[in-house]
Amino acid sequence: MLDSRFVKEEAFRLGFSDCRISRAEPLEEDARRLNAWLEAGMHGQMTYMSQNIEKRTDPRLLVNNAATVISTAVNYFPETKQHPDLPQIAKYAYGKDYHIVIKDMLYRLLGKIKDRYENVSGRAFVDSAPVLEHAWAARCGLGWIGKHSLLIHPQYGSYVFLGELIINLEAEPDPPTADRCGSCTRCMDACPTRAIVAPHVVDARRCISYLTIEHKGDFDSTIDLHNRLFGCDICQDVCPWNKKAQPTDIEYFRPNPDLMNKTANDWLQLTKEEFDAQTSESPLQRAGNETIKRNTLMCGKKRRKDD
Repeated sequence: MLDSRFVKEEAFRLGFSDCRISRAEPLEEDARRLNAWLEAGMHGQMTYMSQNIEKRTDPRLLVNNAATVISTAVNYFPETKQHPDLPQIAKYAYGKDYHIVIKDMLYRLLGKIKDRYENVSGRAFVDSAPVLEHAWAARCGLGWIGKHSLLIHPQYGSYVFLGELIINLEAEPDPPTADRCGSCTRCMDACPTRAIVAPHVVDARRCISYLTIEHKGDFDSTIDLHNRLFGCDICQDVCPWNKKAQPTDIEYFRPNPDLMNKTANDWLQLTKEEFDAQTSESPLQRAGNETIKRNTLMCGKKRRKDD
């Protein structure tokens, strides 16, 4: 039996903001919601979302003899923000790519567990494999799913990176916490493209974050990115639970001024080699130079229209 207190203490020592535990079992209700979302075509061009459905909803298919899901959260709220006139980058992309940082932290946590338990085995997951991270985080009480479909941590708000360890040792699970959004609909009301079509349901095809990162090819002439270059935080910025957010103390996630202070002309003038060099450890690398240029031109189109 895995000592839950030991795991959590080690997680805090490694820099995680919170850590909770669930039993590794099928997510039946989440599977039904996912299938309904896919059948409605709300995943857009993200065809990978329709693959490995069974693995997404049953961790035992991802890790042999899976018994426990250890869910972690790391606060990434920035101390400073971009000037609003600059092409806007989502706050999660201000610093180093979280996939790299969080996965390294998770494997260090797994190493601590292996030092104490000889027969432990498992894998780390950070938003890059078929794992429903928000569902697992909510199940173990890291927070609840807001109407914008993101996890809201009661202390850190929604600006948290999530990661999981799925391992073969049993542990005492943590209980879920209550949904504390109540009747608030600020995130739904603020979304300029009305992408949150119902509480907890986001139509990716309308979502600015999806459009600036996942959408391939040219935009429809009616598209308005609202000066968003990469990702979008509008639904999070208006959330009352983020009023109490404190700046992260993780150095890797502190804002990179070279990216945050770029003007539209700066982005447009970058060669592919320059872009790759400057975003080599940034989430922006995922979009690529041509997509960022496409988005920049759309941001400029909106500004000229306003003028």
